[in-house]
Amino acid sequence: MEHPNRRHRGEGSIYSRPQTRSLWIQYSRAGKPIRESTRTADYRKAAQILRQRLAEAESSPADSPRIEQLADDLFRDYRINEHRSLGDVQARWRLHLKPFLGSIPAAQLDSRQLEQYVDWRREEHASNGTINRELACLKRMYRLAYQASPPRVPSVPHFPHLKENNARQGFITPEQFAELVAHCPELWLRTLLETGYNYGWRVSELLNLRVGQVDLVDHTIRLNPGTTKNLEGREASIESSTLLQLLRQCVEGKRPEDHVFTRGDKPVRDFRKTWENLCTAAGVPDLLFHDLRRTAARNLRAAGVPQELIMDICGWKTASIFRRYAIVDNADIRAALQQLERARQEQTEPINERSLGHEYSPLSLPPITVN
Repeated sequence: MEHPNRRHRGEGSIYSRPQTRSLWIQYSRAGKPIRESTRTADYRKAAQILRQRLAEAESSPADSPRIEQLADDLFRDYRINEHRSLGDVQARWRLHLKPFLGSIPAAQLDSRQLEQYVDWRREEHASNGTINRELACLKRMYRLAYQASPPRVPSVPHFPHLKENNARQGFITPEQFAELVAHCPELWLRTLLETGYNYGWRVSELLNLRVGQVDLVDHTIRLNPGTTKNLEGREASIESSTLLQLLRQCVEGKRPEDHVFTRGDKPVRDFRKTWENLCTAAGVPDLLFHDLRRTAARNLRAAGVPQELIMDICGWKTASIFRRYAIVDNADIRAALQQLERARQEQTEPINERSLGHEYSPLSLPPITVN
């Protein structure tokens, strides 16, 4: 008797791979074998996906490009325009977009498949913002393919845009900062922490900082044009004697082109694990390095610095982006309302004094006479 799951030649195959729960499928398109993960351990669902792929392969022209064949044009566009996020785009494609959509004929991508991709990424607990960035990469890929001569796709499909919660969260209190400082194990991390706390600069801007951008004579630190997120240069004075001394130690013996923040002889590229360990030791395990950015902006605002100048120092280009960081927290609001109440009391006291000897005070209104 034939096994119920047995498949014949030309019908593709479903199989499992070591160290993965998901079932994989294999089929042919234009004589080329294709293997992909179904992202499910359910055999029936895997069989449904295989039937869908076989139907797509049969209906698509032999010379129709697959989505994965459009990716190189996207990467080339990023290189030509010197986008600093090229590595990020390549990672999004390799880890998420390609496994799910790469083998689909580019001309056959539709809203249903994009919705399935969104559902799959949500099952992996990806945020709406992350999914939107991935779909934006795919949309750019299709626009380049459509604008090519001759066009590589007949049209650009409609891409969904998920609602995002862009409000930034988290402040670092002076007490928490003191604990972080006390548990910093290395000079580069201590200096990185102090610099972020003073200026609120992005971690990528700090890690790319070179010795030649730090002027210990004039007490200035500079971000060159083209090295920041908005591509505009920024310069700030070093008023903190602590930060000045830390930077002096970090740049000592280095050449102008060397990185300021280094582990031994190598530039610091990724310190997520080090930061996690530091926060755990300091008793603030959920703190993000990006929280320094909001903290610096709040501290500047509390010191009376105008919003426009805070935006210049920290590198926000528009007021709307600045407002997304919700610089005012509950403590700020409480302090403002307490200040308002004190002002009201100061205004009320002279009135109460003047009302003594009269028939009523501001807090005791006369009776209303009805004719």
